[in-house]
Amino acid sequence: MNFNRFGRKTAVRTALLAGAAAITLPSAAIAQDQDAADSDEEMAIEFDDQPMGNVIVVTATKREQTLQEVPVAVSVTSAETIERAQIRDISDLATVVPSLRVSQLQSAFATSYSIRGFGTDGNNIGLEPSVAMFVDGVYRSRAVSQISDLPDIQRVEVLRGPQSTLFGKNASAGVISIVTKEPEFEFSGMVEASYGNYDAKVVKGYVTGPISDSIAFSAGAGWNNRDGFLTNGFNGEDINDRNRWFTRGQLLFDNGGAFKARIIGDYDKIEERCCGVVNVRPSAEIGAIQLIGGQVNDFRNNPDGDVVFTDVDPINEIENYGISGHLDYEIGALTLTSITSYRETSLMADQDVDFTSLDAVTGANIGDAAIDTFTQELRISSDFDGPLNFLLGGYYFDETVDTSDQLVFGDGFRPYANLLLQGATGGTQNVNTLEATLSALNGTDYTGQFFAEGQGFFNNIVQDNEAYSIFGNVDFEIIDSLVLTLGANYTKDKKQIVTNSTSTDVFSNIDLVGSGNRAIFAQGLATQVGTILGLGRPATQAEIGAFAGGNPAAFQQVSAGVQAFADANDTNPAVNPLLALTPFQFLPPLQNCPNPVETCSTNDDDWSWNVRLAYEISPTLNVYASWATGYKAPSFNLSRDSRPLPGDFAQLQAQGIAVTNLRPGTRFAEAENSEVFEIGIKGNWAYAGANLTVFQQTIDDFQANTFTGTSFILSNAGKQETFGIEFDGYVRPADSLTLNVAMTYLDPIYDSFENSPVGDLSGVQVAGVPELSAVFGATWDKEINDAGDRIILRGDFSYQSQVQVLNGLTNYIVVDPATGERDFGPARDAALPFTREVNSLNASLTYAFDMGLELTVWGRNLLDDRYISTIFPSVAQGQAISGYPNQPRTYGVAAKFKF
Repeated sequence: MNFNRFGRKTAVRTALLAGAAAITLPSAAIAQDQDAADSDEEMAIEFDDQPMGNVIVVTATKREQTLQEVPVAVSVTSAETIERAQIRDISDLATVVPSLRVSQLQSAFATSYSIRGFGTDGNNIGLEPSVAMFVDGVYRSRAVSQISDLPDIQRVEVLRGPQSTLFGKNASAGVISIVTKEPEFEFSGMVEASYGNYDAKVVKGYVTGPISDSIAFSAGAGWNNRDGFLTNGFNGEDINDRNRWFTRGQLLFDNGGAFKARIIGDYDKIEERCCGVVNVRPSAEIGAIQLIGGQVNDFRNNPDGDVVFTDVDPINEIENYGISGHLDYEIGALTLTSITSYRETSLMADQDVDFTSLDAVTGANIGDAAIDTFTQELRISSDFDGPLNFLLGGYYFDETVDTSDQLVFGDGFRPYANLLLQGATGGTQNVNTLEATLSALNGTDYTGQFFAEGQGFFNNIVQDNEAYSIFGNVDFEIIDSLVLTLGANYTKDKKQIVTNSTSTDVFSNIDLVGSGNRAIFAQGLATQVGTILGLGRPATQAEIGAFAGGNPAAFQQVSAGVQAFADANDTNPAVNPLLALTPFQFLPPLQNCPNPVETCSTNDDDWSWNVRLAYEISPTLNVYASWATGYKAPSFNLSRDSRPLPGDFAQLQAQGIAVTNLRPGTRFAEAENSEVFEIGIKGNWAYAGANLTVFQQTIDDFQANTFTGTSFILSNAGKQETFGIEFDGYVRPADSLTLNVAMTYLDPIYDSFENSPVGDLSGVQVAGVPELSAVFGATWDKEINDAGDRIILRGDFSYQSQVQVLNGLTNYIVVDPATGERDFGPARDAALPFTREVNSLNASLTYAFDMGLELTVWGRNLLDDRYISTIFPSVAQGQAISGYPNQPRTYGVAAKFKF
């Protein structure tokens, strides 16, 4: 595409596409993005009458346009901001993008993103994100596939709201798009080293240059290593450390003609101890753990101690690599584009699931997975001089996920279960007596087999996913400066899973209903025979045998009546006391599938739409209004809690093929659909800019993943609705000083969630979403001598209003200590004092020599604002609550040389 042909009005005619209100990130709105200005393509854009202002180029609509003119709700973080703010991965990005929230959960790969309060819990690898991740136009289906800090980032675009009409695959809540620099035909590069507290060491470098007149290359690599900010009090090891490295190479063919090609290859690896968990509310069960020698930290009384206790090293190993090819061919005013990619990701996470030093669960492999992904995108776009332009494309996605996990009892689990059993039965039962009782009832010797070391649950699930999309947008200039955009996307998505799961937990495989039936029958028969014989007590076995031998007809009649009573009452807890032991069946069997009832496959399709009007009031002021829908395909529960839906469960029971102790659950969640209405106004003048957006966004059948303390419940959360206001602006009172602010107000509620894990939540506010998020920033960039040296002082303050802490991004279940009742959301805030307020201050001071050397002093979370980012019910520990602490204050120095 020939950017030199673009005047301001022509750009409006040809560039306005999918999205809604374009909103710039405060730091991006500075409009003097040095890295962007260094790009030949960006410098080639001519603004005939555009005043000094934002000239950042984005690809939010899959065609390069200026940020100020494109009507898409997008925040842009430039390479310069990433460098000055010492942003190392996507989780740090949330400190400068108020609409974005990033949560780190039980492992390095369980990273979750939400935009405008919507996002998907990353604990279940079967759930693809509602916020889609793209790197150079290539879709990354899991967050684990992109957490490296690349040395050649040009910008990061955060597109807010549904983007399905152009991005198709699972972009129902938004898109995070990372764009890297193309290789250049002039030799240049940089090398950077940083050192900070916690012995943090970061080294990375980048070089680019010509191979020939038409071929250029670039290569980059980096290493990020840091001690953990948590200490394992059990063995002294660091937890939540950093140990990751990466390499990346590109080739570019560009001879100035119609054809252009770009090949990208990358490899990265992580081997870290993640993620530390602290206790924030104790319970009687924790007292039992301590009684038998286990240790549990108490975060309440030592919030800055950063000490955890775990007998299992939480090792996370992740390997990720791929290759992609980007081809562009111009035919007059048309451009053909092809993006092909193949990626492989492997991961292994070993973690203590009880998060104590007690050897209760050992070999707790919480996730091995191999993900192989192939994608192909083809599109054609126009650049006509007339009032009509279009973009038409197709997308193909093929992926295989092979995941395994296991839980294995350690030698400390039996004594722990013994104490729990005694407490639950008032001391009338222990493990030994329970084994004797059930041995007698079932005619099997269970001595020493309940909760024994080495027993556990072993799970393997393979998922095949194939999808394709056809999408297109048409722009029509109705009258001068008024552009109507119509867009559509058709997506077809097919999934198939095959499970192979086994529970070797002996007690979890015992049928307590059947065992109770036999106990009721034995007790009832002894009582009836004793009454008939006038004994005034239950008859003994010998007396029953004598009665049966002497009165066979009467005995048969009595037996039939007692059996009928047992059959009618074996599921009644008031009659069958063994049912009270069901909570101790921690690892019940799973019904493997496909099976005669469940196909364990989905075949779904959907249309997404957008309609948009954009009007240029003046060269410095635009308004827009849009309506858009989004789609995310059905998701399977690829965990040890993948169980038949209630309807399938009933059929399995009716056909007599259900495994013992099968429980209904959530094998998969239906597709989720989003819709947003949005209006906005944005202006950009010589020394200031401001953008205001008002939106109403809903998601139907949001895929919620809720942890209950022993299992995950996957469900569709009815309908969520959010009213929001987004504002950002900047002012440049002097050439060297820029002040900026960005704010997001959100009011999310459940319009309907009748079948939540804890009952009807319709009308209840969605927990965990701050009402107000804001970022305040300032940059002072001053040339200080004739040599061209500069001093750059940058700071930003990130604020999130107080909010109820939750489990994951959207859900949590806790137990009210007063009533023992499970609770969801903020319905009883007084009883659930787990709140979070974020006040994070980041700053850096750089001395930049004109010859390319830069020396920096930096700090993140300088106020050392400590809080619990997420909470969850402690595993098999009653009313106890655990949580993940945020990262403490970090600071350091850095040196960078550009050549």
